[in-house]
Parts: sequence; structure tokens; C-alpha cells
Amino acid sequence: MRNKSHFRFKKFTVAHGGSTMKVGTDAVLLGAWVNVDQAQTILDVGTGNGTIALMLAQRSSDDASIAAVEIEAAEVMQTKENFKSSPWYDKVHLHHTSIQNFFPEIKYDLIVSNPPYFNDSQRPPDAKRHQARHTVTLSYQELIDAVLRLLKNDGRFNVILPFTEGLQFIELAGSVGLFCSRQHSFRTRAEKPIERWLLEFSKHQTDKETGEILLYDADQKWSEGYITLTADFYLGI
Repeated sequence: MRNKSHFRFKKFTVAHGGSTMKVGTDAVLLGAWVNVDQAQTILDVGTGNGTIALMLAQRSSDDASIAAVEIEAAEVMQTKENFKSSPWYDKVHLHHTSIQNFFPEIKYDLIVSNPPYFNDSQRPPDAKRHQARHTVTLSYQELIDAVLRLLKNDGRFNVILPFTEGLQFIELAGSVGLFCSRQHSFRTRAEKPIERWLLEFSKHQTDKETGEILLYDADQKWSEGYITLTADFYLGI
């Protein structure tokens, strides 16, 4: 359930009144879609209000550990409270830094990011919203470099991006040895163009799994696939 200050999921609540980017479909899609199997060490890059980190905390094993990196001070303050009030406060660990300056002593089984993604589109007037949505403080190359540095050899990296940016990201990542192993499209309706790519990468080239998620079916109701994907999180389904 959404309001201006809080978004209530089945097992946790995200306060986002002070967040630059509110809880949205992108974060919920990625948090629900990611394969968390055998992931003991997890990293959320650019956690924002902490939605994805908390979704992964709910889905992962009890002994998993989730590091969440965020550069924006206002987001860090709110996310700290979101983590503290969640059932998984002992699993999620917030780091106030940029990913470029994040040098932990471990590498990760799973890295996830809902990154800034607009390179050339019209920039919003609000400076913080600009930073959150555009690749100003975190370019694709910088994100890929961080993943290559922090991901285990057999680890997985997951990201959500718009259509054009996603194709650009696949090409750029592949050129430096990060290969797309899973690629699902997302669109609101079957007759609409693809709006987002859900992408998984690894350091080893394998056969790619492909698929599609529709938000609405022909009756303008949430599709069975979307309901199945998000049933553990949204209230009322």
C-alpha cells in the first residue's frame, strides 16, 4: 500500500517521504526477479530507500548478509531507519559511500543495482532527482568496473534498465568479460513496446535464458505472471 510517506509491503514498510526516488515498479521488479539461490554475500549498489535490499533480505537464507551502498546523505538517514525497523536488521548493513570508493574485505555471490540510467535524455530540474536518474555520479563503465572488482568468479550481477540503455549495457559489459546470462523484457501490455530489461550477468559465457513479464493482461488486470512474481510482497495479492 502506497502513500506519500510510506510504502507498506506484506512483511516490511519502507519510509520514503524524504527519498529522492519513491518506491516504484522498477525496484519491486528487480527485487522479486533476482535469483538468490546459494547467495550468502549480497551487495545492493545505490540502495536508495533500501527497498531492494529489504526484498533480498526477505528472500535470502537466514545466514545471508546484505551490504547496501548509498552515496546520498539524506537517503542514508532514511534507509538506516527502514533497516532498523525491518525484521532483518541484523542481515542488512548500510554503507554511506560511493561504489567507486567501496573496498570491502570480501567479494560477493550476488550484486544487484537499480542504477541511474539516463545518459542523454532531458534532465529533471531537481538536482537530487537528476543525480538519482542520470549517469552523473555513476557511469555504466564505473558500475561495470565495480562489479568486476567485487563479484566472485562464479557470482551473478543483476540490473534493471530501459530498453535502449539495456542493450548498450549488454554490449559494454560483454566487451570487458561480463556476459548476459538471463534477459527478461518488461512491458505494461502486450501491444506496448518494451519498457525495461531485467538482466543477469556472469563472468562466464553461457546459454542465455530469455523471457517476458507483462504488467497487465487483456482484461487490464495484473497478469498472472506479475502476480506470481510479486505475491510475496504486495498487499492484497
